[in-house]
Amino acid sequence: MFQSSSTFHKLSRILMAPKPQRRRHFVGSSLDSGVKRARTISILTSSDAATGGDSESSSSSLMKEAFSQYAQYLNDLNDKRERVVKASRDITMNSKKVIFQVHRLNKYNKGEVLEKAEKDLAAVREQHILRLVQELQGTDFWKLRRAYSPGVQEYVEAATLCNFCKGGTLLNLDEINATLLPLNDPSFEPLQINVLDYLLGLADLTGELMRLAIGRISDGELELAEKICKFVREIYRMLTVIAPEMDDSSDMKTKMDTMLQSVMKIENACFSVHVRGSEYVPLLGSADPSYSLLGVSDFDQ
Repeated sequence: MFQSSSTFHKLSRILMAPKPQRRRHFVGSSLDSGVKRARTISILTSSDAATGGDSESSSSSLMKEAFSQYAQYLNDLNDKRERVVKASRDITMNSKKVIFQVHRLNKYNKGEVLEKAEKDLAAVREQHILRLVQELQGTDFWKLRRAYSPGVQEYVEAATLCNFCKGGTLLNLDEINATLLPLNDPSFEPLQINVLDYLLGLADLTGELMRLAIGRISDGELELAEKICKFVREIYRMLTVIAPEMDDSSDMKTKMDTMLQSVMKIENACFSVHVRGSEYVPLLGSADPSYSLLGVSDFDQ
C-alpha cells in the first residue's frame, strides 16, 4: 500500500512538473548560408543596380522598337493589300468589257470587233495591270496573290479569247508574260502570271467559248461552232490530266465540273445541228436569194 502510494506521488510529481522548452537546433553553417543567399538576392550593390537597370531599359526599348517596326510593316501591308484589291477589281471589270466586245463578233464585223477588243486589252495592261505591277514591285508579291488573283484570271480569259478568235490558237503562258515584261522595272523581280492563275483563267475561257459557239450556231456559222467544240474539248482533256495533281487548288476542281457542262452544251448543240440542221436556218428566210423554205420561195412582201 505504501509502495503504491509513494509510486503514485512520484508519478504525479513527474506529470505535474513544468515541461522543459524545446529548442530547435540549426546547423550554424546552413543557417548562415541561407541568410547570405537571401541577402544576396534581395540586396544589390549600387554598381550592380546601375548595370542591371541599364540592361533592362535597353532591352525594353529594343523590344518596343521592334514591335513598332513590325506593327508599321503590318499597317503598310494592309494598305498595300487594299490598293492591290482595287487594282484587281479594275482589271476584272475592264477585262469583262473586252469579253463582251468579242461576243459582238460575227462574220461581217470580225476585223473591226477584234481590233477594238485588242485596243481595249492593251489599255487594261497599260493602265490597270501597270498599277498592280507598281504596287507589287520590291515586295514579296506571293503574299498578296489572293488579293490580285481574280483580276489576273479574268485578264487571262480575255487575252486567250481574243487570241483564239483572231488566229484559232491558244495563247500560252510565256506569251502572256512576255506582254507584261515591259511594265516591270528591270531593277526588281518581274511580276509574272503563275501557272495556277493561268490554268484557272483557261478554265473560265471554256464558258465564254461555249456562249460564243451557241451564238455562232444561231447565226448559221456552223464551221466556227465545230471548231470551237474541238478546241474546248481539247482544253478539257488537257486539264483533266493536270487537275488531279493540283491538290492545293479547290477552285480548279470546282471549275472542272463547270467546264464539263460547257463541253456537253457545245457538243449537244453541234450534234443537234447535224441531226436537225434545217431547223437552225432562220425561219423568215435567208439573205441568199436562192434560199427557199421547204422548197417554197420566200413570201412576197
